[in-house]
Amino acid sequence: MNQTQNVYSEFPLLSCFLLFTYGVINHIKTLNLSTVLRMRNSTIANLNGVFVQIQSNIEAGRRKIAISREVVKCETLKSSENGVKQAEKPAYSDIIIVGAGVAGSALAYTLGKDGRRVHVIERDLTEPDRIVGELLQPGGYLKLMELGLQDCVEDIDAQQVFGYALYKGGRSTKLSYPLEGLDSNVCGRSFHNGRFIQRMREKAASLPNVRLEEGTVTSLLEVKGTIKGVQYKTRTGQELTACAPLTIVCDGCFSNLRRSLCNPKVDIPSCFVALILENCELPYPNHGHVILADPSPILFYRISSLEIRCLVDIPACHQMPSISNGEMTNYLKSKVAPQIPPELFDAFISAINKGNIRTMPNRSMPAAPHPTPGALLLGDAFNMRHPLTGGGMTVALSDIVVLRNLLRPLCDFSDAKALCEYLKSFYTLRKPVASTINTLAGALYKVFSTSHDPAQKEMREACFDYLSLGGVFSNGPIALLSGLNPRPLNLVIHFFAVAIYGVGRLIFPLPSAKRMWMGARMISVALGIIFPIIRDEGAQQMFFPRTIPAFCRSLVV
Repeated sequence: MNQTQNVYSEFPLLSCFLLFTYGVINHIKTLNLSTVLRMRNSTIANLNGVFVQIQSNIEAGRRKIAISREVVKCETLKSSENGVKQAEKPAYSDIIIVGAGVAGSALAYTLGKDGRRVHVIERDLTEPDRIVGELLQPGGYLKLMELGLQDCVEDIDAQQVFGYALYKGGRSTKLSYPLEGLDSNVCGRSFHNGRFIQRMREKAASLPNVRLEEGTVTSLLEVKGTIKGVQYKTRTGQELTACAPLTIVCDGCFSNLRRSLCNPKVDIPSCFVALILENCELPYPNHGHVILADPSPILFYRISSLEIRCLVDIPACHQMPSISNGEMTNYLKSKVAPQIPPELFDAFISAINKGNIRTMPNRSMPAAPHPTPGALLLGDAFNMRHPLTGGGMTVALSDIVVLRNLLRPLCDFSDAKALCEYLKSFYTLRKPVASTINTLAGALYKVFSTSHDPAQKEMREACFDYLSLGGVFSNGPIALLSGLNPRPLNLVIHFFAVAIYGVGRLIFPLPSAKRMWMGARMISVALGIIFPIIRDEGAQQMFFPRTIPAFCRSLVV
């Protein structure tokens, strides 16, 4: 016993271990076999969970390391492009452009011409087939000339447009663009959208420092709050990463990347039903035709020497007829056909019978950016308006001119945060053109659509009669619509001049309490139409841009 105690005293750790083991053995003796098995299974399950979590963390770490390596190396692979010829281009880029539509292609050429190394990634480089983006206003053509892209409307059978013809209740009036003092080739252009885009893609790809690649961008690469580039898949399904100091997202109205760069509030006020008329002439050659129909406008304009595009607007508040079961055919023949000019009736019925009827929702989205280091939004991904006035391409091209002028003085874009702060002025500098066209498109659509409100019906009548007066009464609004005079204050003046003109028609020469009340309701309707649009556009940026700090900083630079 004394020897055992000596051993315990000389080896205290051994004694503790033996006592612990003795206690565990006595505890196990008290447990039955099923309890021991349950404990074993529970322990094994817990260990498996731990191992799975460890493995998951290891895989996540590997992915982060792989992305970091790709961000540092900025390695991209060459791919064969579909439909656009180009030579081998350098892999490193100053700018990545997502999307090669009107905005993306024009931007690529513009920045490439300024010496920037540009990498354009487009989902599909074959010729698009769209039913909108077919009318370029004179103001947009001037921007096209400023960018050196005016030859892109040549050799695509584009048609010259000199104004509009407006129809209502059997009456019509011609509204010509105020083109006096401009070059003889300045006017509107209408064409097949796909042909126009392909010409711009070819012109961009002809520059040695612009690389067009077919691929689908799946996400933006973000590192510590800064966009470093994009991840994308090639046509073969290969996942690649492209990096650049600045990424400009121009992936159109269906953009899946804009949510991290803006606050998208997309509204769908109506839908276009599209047809192509053949073997007929427009009553007013080289003019777009707008019919103030029930329930909303119908558009006609020539897109080639043999084809006339017809767009029938159906408001969102109306049930959309089905094409598959014949409801749409019946709707067009019974509801729409009686309202179109007689000169186009037979061609319209023939186009319906051919069955090539297409539809597209009309989207509206005010610009609400989240300035993000390393990235910028442009085109329909950034800002949309109702296509009634055909102003989308004019806004996009004007935005490109503004952005080019801002980027020209900069040697490099490596300081992403400083560049982001500097480019905040872009959102104010674009406002005169963008807000004028956006506001006019939204306001005209509401005025030109039918309503159960008698005051809004009077507003519609007053608008048609006001424009029919000619002279300054038509030249002013058409200059705003065409982008030739993008001044928000002029827009507000003419809009309320229409309302006041309508009130004057009501109360003179024999005013009455009922007529005066209707006049007051008309003013109220006008306020209800235009003020919400101005609020969404940003009243301060529209009318008082010099009070915006970012605008003042851009003037210093």
